[in-house]
Amino acid sequence: MAEGKIVLVLVDGLRDDTARRHCGFMEGLVAAGQAGRRTMRACLPSVSRALYHTVHTGLAPAEHGITSNLLVQAGRHPDVFSLAAAAGRVTAAAAFSWFAELYNGAIPYDPADHREVDDERLAIRHGRFYLDCDQPDTEVFHQAEMLVRRRAPDYLLVHPMSVDHIGHRHGGDSSEYRGRVGWCDDLLSQHVPGWLARGYRVIVTADHGMDAEGRHGGDYPEVTQVPFYLVGGPPLALEAGAEADQRAVAPTVLRLLGLPVADTMRVPPLV
Repeated sequence: MAEGKIVLVLVDGLRDDTARRHCGFMEGLVAAGQAGRRTMRACLPSVSRALYHTVHTGLAPAEHGITSNLLVQAGRHPDVFSLAAAAGRVTAAAAFSWFAELYNGAIPYDPADHREVDDERLAIRHGRFYLDCDQPDTEVFHQAEMLVRRRAPDYLLVHPMSVDHIGHRHGGDSSEYRGRVGWCDDLLSQHVPGWLARGYRVIVTADHGMDAEGRHGGDYPEVTQVPFYLVGGPPLALEAGAEADQRAVAPTVLRLLGLPVADTMRVPPLV
């Protein structure tokens, strides 16, 4: 596959059924034939730090070893950021501080040193990392847009967190949660067309979902079923109605970037 450029939007805590009902922009792209969509099953435990690493390594937490939000260490397996950087591609992220810890070795994370980085020696060369879980999604998308315009990354991670934050506070069945999902979809509608015009393919997915009590971590649909959208890319290889495996995200990104898929990534790409 020819070399490409990818934006991966990882909407923290976005459950699949809520996305179907309240992400009108994304679902409209699917209806218009401009995006592919599948329900994706998250790995276990369905907690954030573990699944951030699953999305980027193609390994389940039991394989890559990051099994708790409290386990603070750098990743030890091939991942999208390190593989892309090693291939000379430009990597960037507007994301929560845990990504700086996982991929740039920023342990302990110190905002004074690690909030903004531009260093070609790092796996995430251009990083804009936030520390507070209630960081406004608008600021995350503004940082991402700045990185696109100033750094033109080949791989950009955009990680808005307020859907998860509101879900923990009010529950995944609340009007507040549904409203925040709709707001995130509106932000996507403001930025995705511009990214497509710049030659990017866009993936939108989530680490895990959210139950009615504002929890996740276990094995039930409200927390393990998340959406996977591919905008501007080739058709998805998985049949409509079939559930995708979250471990397929990393090899899919590498395939779309035109890079070899690591031997450790045993689940086939979705394209």
